[in-house]
Amino acid sequence: MDPDDGEGLFSDAFPTRELPPASAFPGQDPHALGGARDNILEVAIGREVRSFRNKLGITVADLAAATGLSLGMLSKIENGVTSPSLTTLQTLSRALGVPVTAFFRRFEERREAVFVKAGEGLLIERRGTRAGHQYRLLGHNAGNTGRVVVEPYVITLTEESDVFPLFQHSGLEFIYMLEGEVIYRHADKLYHLTPGDSLFFDADAPHGPDEMRQLPIRFLSIISYAKDEV
Repeated sequence: MDPDDGEGLFSDAFPTRELPPASAFPGQDPHALGGARDNILEVAIGREVRSFRNKLGITVADLAAATGLSLGMLSKIENGVTSPSLTTLQTLSRALGVPVTAFFRRFEERREAVFVKAGEGLLIERRGTRAGHQYRLLGHNAGNTGRVVVEPYVITLTEESDVFPLFQHSGLEFIYMLEGEVIYRHADKLYHLTPGDSLFFDADAPHGPDEMRQLPIRFLSIISYAKDEV
């Protein structure tokens, strides 16, 4: 099988998928300014009120009937455009069955960032280390309260590195090529990766470098998995 041939032996069983058009992703706009409002108290309270209401499976009208507040006022509260009084928060807490302090949880939540200078980062041992693959960890969020662990690495392959296309681990992995040229295997499909190319895949299938075309090879690898899969 020619690794440069997009119509390889396994192309029918493992077709290469291209990204759908941007209109197919109706979710978050990465350029929106909404993130700048995350620490505004009114927005934080509104999100918690909506979250608790949704958990109970009730509508805004149901909550209005239970609290005596108008639909318009509840809409303003949930959208973070008004600051509810303590009396209003007490009324909402009784109706939703949560303490008043629960509405401030998101506002008080710590937001952290990990800064790594160029060339730094923690060198760690992973399965491929014995094959000469250098893993430099750029950050880790396992200590946070979220349910997903994200591990970003810069992986370097040199003349001393072995080809090893049999990595398998839980979660998803994203690769972005920075330097060099490699034939990368995922399951029964081969991908010719050069700088600027990327690959996103289910990491539970066998994967890894199958042929190193141009050394040194460096790529960004971002692995994510559920905490209960650790």
